Amino acid sequence: MLAPWRDKYPDVGVIARASIGHAPTELIERGVESGLIVVGRRIRRSSIGAHIGPVTHAVLHHAKAPVAVIAHE
Repeated sequence: MLAPWRDKYPDVGVIARASIGHAPTELIERGVESGLIVVGRRIRRSSIGAHIGPVTHAVLHHAKAPVAVIAHE
């Protein structure tokens, strides 16, 4: 999944890791040494609510690194 993006932006360093555990905890702990944590959010048609899920919410509030929230379809 990362190959097209690595090809398009070869100067951007990316480390892909798979881990087992509670998603927010894993992202927050692994992100301590990161320059940026990227999380996604679904595009919701409703005007009610924060439009982010619990994982993104937790990472935004507890991560030590900067967080980018990217909407996907």
